[in-house]
Amino acid sequence: MDLKQMLKALADETRMNILTLLLRHNYCVRALANELQLSEATISQHLKVMREAGLLTGERRGYFMHYSVERSALRELAKEIETLASIEPETCRPEQRSDCPTVKQQECSQKGRCSDEVREFCHGAEHERDEHSKRDQKE
Repeated sequence: MDLKQMLKALADETRMNILTLLLRHNYCVRALANELQLSEATISQHLKVMREAGLLTGERRGYFMHYSVERSALRELAKEIETLASIEPETCRPEQRSDCPTVKQQECSQKGRCSDEVREFCHGAEHERDEHSKRDQKE
C-alpha cells in the first residue's frame, strides 16, 4: 500500500464523490458520469487514479467495466491514519534541538523562560506553552 498515493487519490473532491457512490453500489463509467453530471472521459481519468492507488477494482460485465471499492485498502489506510493520530508530542529542550539558533537556545536556557517567538520556534508553541504556564504558576 502506497499511503501517499492513496491520500493523493482521495484529496480530490470528485474522486471522493466517486468513492462514496461506489461504496453504496458498483457502477460503470457511464452510470457514474450520469450520477455526477460529468463526462465519461473525466470519470475514466479519476477512476484510473483511484485504481492505480489500489482503491478500486474493476469487473467486466458484457461491454462495461463495473467498479467497486477495495475496502481492505480503505481499512489499511484508516489504520495508518489512526497510528499517526496516536503519536504523542514529546517534550523538547532547546539544548536537544540542532535546528534552534544558538542565540535562541541561550535565551531559553539562561533565563529559564522563553518569549512566545522563541518558544514557538524551538519548542513548538502548544506543548511548551503548557509547560511554561505550569512553571510560571509554581514561581
